[in-house]
Amino acid sequence: MRFIGQMLYGIQAAQDVKLSQIGRELCEPIPIGKVENRLSRNLAREGMADVLHDCILDHVAPTIGKDTLIILDPSDIQKDYAKKMPYLAKVWDGSEGKVGANLGYNGCMAVSCEAGPHRMTPLAFRLWSCEAPGFKSENAEVEAVVDAIAKKAGGNGIYVYDRGGDRIGLFNHFMDGELRFIVRLIGNRNLVWRRKVRLAGKLAGKCRMKYRTHVTFLSHGRERNVQIEFGVMDVGLPGRPGAALRLVVVRGFGNDPMLLLTNLAATDSFKSLWQVVGGYISRWRVEETIRFIKQSYRLEDMRLLNYERLKNMAALVLCASAFAASWMGLGERLEILVSHVVDMSKRIHQVPEFFYYALADGIRRLFTRYGNGWGRKTPDVPSHDDDRQLLLPLCFTPG
Repeated sequence: MRFIGQMLYGIQAAQDVKLSQIGRELCEPIPIGKVENRLSRNLAREGMADVLHDCILDHVAPTIGKDTLIILDPSDIQKDYAKKMPYLAKVWDGSEGKVGANLGYNGCMAVSCEAGPHRMTPLAFRLWSCEAPGFKSENAEVEAVVDAIAKKAGGNGIYVYDRGGDRIGLFNHFMDGELRFIVRLIGNRNLVWRRKVRLAGKLAGKCRMKYRTHVTFLSHGRERNVQIEFGVMDVGLPGRPGAALRLVVVRGFGNDPMLLLTNLAATDSFKSLWQVVGGYISRWRVEETIRFIKQSYRLEDMRLLNYERLKNMAALVLCASAFAASWMGLGERLEILVSHVVDMSKRIHQVPEFFYYALADGIRRLFTRYGNGWGRKTPDVPSHDDDRQLLLPLCFTPG
């Protein structure tokens, strides 16, 4: 626990994942090489990532309600110039839309949020390499994330996945576990409609658009307002004749319709269909959370030469981001604390709704200014310094 406390302190104080930088923030009266070796030795502990994920889910699970969105999103850590890091594998190239020559590690991020403009809470970040011993499949890794969340959430939540989730294995896993889901289809998915197997992309042309509305969302940092229309069809999956599924077709976001397969939308009412459409639109905001975690803590700058250390470091970074995103947002007293920390980020412009960057910067400035090493308070704190008195208990509470 002392090691975990030191790592979370150091990651947030340095906004870095390099062990040398974390060690410097601890300010211990011993050579930095010895500190780095100790951190590296403890970081190799097998199974630490699973324990940390359990702790986060234990903390967050009570906030997951029946209709809370649990958004799954594939991620990756690119290490194109690394030569000695273990089990480097080819990862997805977003610009090319396929697995390219980029080397690194794959991952799956899970966050929870309520539909609409609400904050997101990190739930899990699982890292893996398809070249590592014991690797089964990407489906198995994603299913492990889903199972861990479902176990803690007691079946609550709606799982939302982009086109990467258009896999029969994942559909079967959701339905076998009696989990509710919204998954965007690619277009060449075979669906059963009126007892005939048809391609989803072709089937969309037969869907009657019952409703029309305007939506506002962020795209590449810019706010867009578009008019969309949507409708629904009763469909099934080949090999799952008893599964009652619905295909929600949305037009207006591009040239091709957006196809959402779900076991929600029990009726054809606007409210029922909008739960699906609005739920998927909320998924787009997870990209900002992933960027926050990668950029604020320099996740892609990991330089560890052990596979277990890599997975444990990813879990520790998740803990650091969850501390900023969820723990500090609970309770009236902590809301006051958050306002003080955000003020310390010294933002020139008004802090936006997604204020986690400012919060992470404020924590770093707080630890740097008042830290004086792990577990030791700066002596002679002036009694009139209310900000400092309020924040010191947070800075120096191990674990």
